[in-house]
Amino acid sequence: MSFQPYHTVTSQSEFEITIKRSVFRAFLVPVQTKQQAQEFLDSIRKEYWDAVHHCFAYRLGPYGLESRMSDDGEPSGTAGKPLLFALQRAKLSDCMVVVVRYYGGVKLGVGPLARAYAEAGQGAIDVCKPVFVEPRIKLTVHCLYDDVSVITRLLEEVGAEFEATYGDAISFDVNIAEAHREFLQQEIISRTNSRAGYSKVSTE
Repeated sequence: MSFQPYHTVTSQSEFEITIKRSVFRAFLVPVQTKQQAQEFLDSIRKEYWDAVHHCFAYRLGPYGLESRMSDDGEPSGTAGKPLLFALQRAKLSDCMVVVVRYYGGVKLGVGPLARAYAEAGQGAIDVCKPVFVEPRIKLTVHCLYDDVSVITRLLEEVGAEFEATYGDAISFDVNIAEAHREFLQQEIISRTNSRAGYSKVSTE
């Protein structure tokens, strides 16, 4: 799978609205694992123990393939889904939005309630400072001395970070944007007539 660039957040942002005396306070925070998400949710529940609901949504990974949401007792689909949709619309991942609600004594109805959660979550997103993330991959490229200049030019061409180790042959430890991986692998073989090769190490 080719991982495309995406956006995330590096610091917490907050937003609060009051609708018919109900207070909705939203928190948007960076999380990279389910455990981190659970720990933040637990901290919010502890700090805002007197709120009637602690609803949330999160997305993890480059595509936000791993996601979860909760209405926490609100009518089905009125809290978790609007919050998750707000993250998806903003193309944010590796982050979590939690909204705590203090009930003001007036029932909002399903539609207005969903809009309230959506507005609270979007408010926290609007005041955050998203950062661009470009997934990278580590490769080891092996070549003969005769092909060093060819491989070096190719690595520079794709904007790779690399370091060479010299022995009977040459090994390059390469860090490259995942989006350029396929091109690099094809060109290594093509430009050296298959004399050079590569092995995948890991994805960041």
